[in-house]
Amino acid sequence: MNIKVKVEVCMRNLRRISLIFVITIIIGSVFISGCSKSQAPPQSAPEVGVVTMKSEPVMMTTELPGRTNPQLIAEVRPQVNGIIKERFFVEGSNVKAGQVLYKIDPSLYQATYLAAQAALAKSKANLVTTQLKQQRYAELVKINAVSKQDFDDATAALKLAEADVESSQAALDTAKINLGYTNITAPISGRIGKSLVTTGALVTASQATPLAVIQKMDPMYVDVVQPTSELLRLKNEMAAGQLQTSPTQAMVRLILEDGTQYPIKGILKFSDVTVDQSTSSVTLRTVFPNPNGVLLPGMYVQAVIEEGIKSNAILAPQQGVTIDQAGNPTALVVGSEEKVELRTLKLGKAIADKWIVLDGLKPGDRLIVEGVQRAQPGSPVKAVPAGSAPAGQKQ
Repeated sequence: MNIKVKVEVCMRNLRRISLIFVITIIIGSVFISGCSKSQAPPQSAPEVGVVTMKSEPVMMTTELPGRTNPQLIAEVRPQVNGIIKERFFVEGSNVKAGQVLYKIDPSLYQATYLAAQAALAKSKANLVTTQLKQQRYAELVKINAVSKQDFDDATAALKLAEADVESSQAALDTAKINLGYTNITAPISGRIGKSLVTTGALVTASQATPLAVIQKMDPMYVDVVQPTSELLRLKNEMAAGQLQTSPTQAMVRLILEDGTQYPIKGILKFSDVTVDQSTSSVTLRTVFPNPNGVLLPGMYVQAVIEEGIKSNAILAPQQGVTIDQAGNPTALVVGSEEKVELRTLKLGKAIADKWIVLDGLKPGDRLIVEGVQRAQPGSPVKAVPAGSAPAGQKQ
């Protein structure tokens, strides 16, 4: 019995000690929690990277699609009938104006030329005798040795002989021209394409099919199409003094089909005066030097035309501009009280990775370009120059 009583007393003591221990732990944890809460520093404003807006001169350009065209193009055709006897050029080579390209069999035209020469000689010989006769009759008619009718007949015969000489001379000139046409020459200098006829082919004067085509490709024309709305905008900006144009012709850069830039700049030659009603656009002709023959006729290119310099332009990085649900461009800026402000923008063209801002930003505004997701309109932020925030905070 004594042992049982002792055990019960020990158990009650253990329960009392455990309860005291638990209460002590709870009180300690509450105390520690209170201390930690009282010692926690207040949360600081998030950092955002900003770019300070400034006005600067910007070269305004317009990129338009276009096609290359040769400066001159000539289709080589025969001017007399005959058989092609020989060809004197290499296909794809450069030829000079006046260079012989084909030879037509000249036999028939040579014979015609010789016959015309003989006819002219006969006419000239007849003219000599007629002149002498007319001169003798002119002396004899004065002394009534011949009748006046005979003198008149001699004078008429002289004029007829002179006309016959002129006719024979014209026939000789025609025969010489036709004989010369048996040598088919290049009408212009340029690069000649493939020959569309072979030796032995029969050709006719002014036939529909050309023998070959010559194209002058230095310089090369590039014809581009510009919407009339863009043309009117450009004229309005120039009239308002917003664009400072070059006193010389506008310069043009060229982007080739593979995305590379043509190394030589061109100039804007002229703008067409007629609007294409189906597309509401006009054609602009630009001219590019092509000394190495890189540009070929019919190539698709992009022409970058320098419109002029826009003074006091404001450029905003594209990562700082977003589009709201209504489709309006917006941006967040840090205001004077270091709080975020929402701005609605009016944008112009894109220049590389920046937008030209027409309205909504002014010089001195601090545009948020880093940490945009942590910036809420009306909330305080800590503005730091863009690029200085830790890498993990650039969102």
